[in-house]
Amino acid sequence: MKFGKSICVLNVGGTRYAFTREVIRDFPLRRVSRLHACATEKEVLELCDDYDRDRNEFFFDRHAQAFVFIMLYVRSGKLRFVPGVCELSFYTEMLYWGLESAHLDSCCQKRLDDRMSEIGLDSLSEEELGDSGDESQSPADPGLDTVVTGRGRWLERMRKTFEEPNSSVAAQLLASVSVIFVIVSMIMLCTSTLPDWDTAKRNTVEEHRIVEAVCIGWFTAECLVRFLVARDKWEFLRRPLNIIDVVAITPYYVTMAMAGAGMPGAGLGVAGVTLRVLRVMRVFWLMKLARHFLGLQTLGLTLRRCYREMVMLLVFVCVAMAIYSALAQLLEHGLDLGMRNHDYASIPAAAWWVIISMTTVGYGDVYPVTIGGRVLGGVCVVSGIVLLALPITFIYHSFVQCYHELKMRSARYARSLSVEILQ
Repeated sequence: MKFGKSICVLNVGGTRYAFTREVIRDFPLRRVSRLHACATEKEVLELCDDYDRDRNEFFFDRHAQAFVFIMLYVRSGKLRFVPGVCELSFYTEMLYWGLESAHLDSCCQKRLDDRMSEIGLDSLSEEELGDSGDESQSPADPGLDTVVTGRGRWLERMRKTFEEPNSSVAAQLLASVSVIFVIVSMIMLCTSTLPDWDTAKRNTVEEHRIVEAVCIGWFTAECLVRFLVARDKWEFLRRPLNIIDVVAITPYYVTMAMAGAGMPGAGLGVAGVTLRVLRVMRVFWLMKLARHFLGLQTLGLTLRRCYREMVMLLVFVCVAMAIYSALAQLLEHGLDLGMRNHDYASIPAAAWWVIISMTTVGYGDVYPVTIGGRVLGGVCVVSGIVLLALPITFIYHSFVQCYHELKMRSARYARSLSVEILQ
């Protein structure tokens, strides 16, 4: 900025905010930070509605209360809707200042998705809500964040690239490579259990070692980079998928260290068994695919939101299993009627028959032979259908809602990617 005073005043809907030039230059809101690069008043008026040279005051004819909440986001990193203001109106203000729906808290994102669904839109562009005259406010811009330093913006861009596969073209390419390595690792894990695997491994031992080393190296590098660019390192370490990554990667390096020390894992007894168990944990790398596929994301979000219904379903099944297994053991084995069914010698043994009868049609490996036991079996099957149907109805509706939300979010990301590719 080559004109005006060192103190800049932003007048938004009658509310004035004073900042130094340095703060304006690194301001997280793109429309404000671009003021610093303006060399003439004409360029300034392209970004604001009016300008007073004497007071170095920039006027913005925008919603003052909405800007208060946007400033709270600048200071605290949390963006929520203004109470009593239409979600779409606030979203218009967000687009004007250079923010997008991804900056909203998850609860407010859900409200915005519901509102957009009511009016029949999968996504909203700035042109649809009202042109603000700033081409740089496209949701495809991933560089906005509360961190005002160049290093902070770079870290945020890296974090989005590794954590949000749909945030950019580079993130999608990186996610595709990660999926390929996951699939290759799963193929190696599954084929290693085949009877002919040991013979094939002896014939091509170097090739197998190279493939395994490359896969482990990729997962290690990806995990380290995601840890380094994470906003909260402790929160990163607490995530279940990250714990699985560490547990699945560690056995490879432990095995290599033991082999280098002349202690093969197969000869370590319990330690060797533990390493093999941890190595099988690699199968949980398939959960990493949830970041790339809408169906798995929907399943995870549904389970997280419906944990109460899941607990209720588990309680229903456990109560019914306790009652029917006790009755089945009594009718089939407990009463001395000259016909004892030894498959029901104990209540835990009868519980297996109850659970497969309530949830499936049964395997046929265990079945009642007395008249009372067969009547009980029919009641068990019918009650199982009713008990499972009750909470599953709530889970189904939650699944549909979660799928709708994630689908709308995916549509917005797809539009952002198309804009990025065209640019």
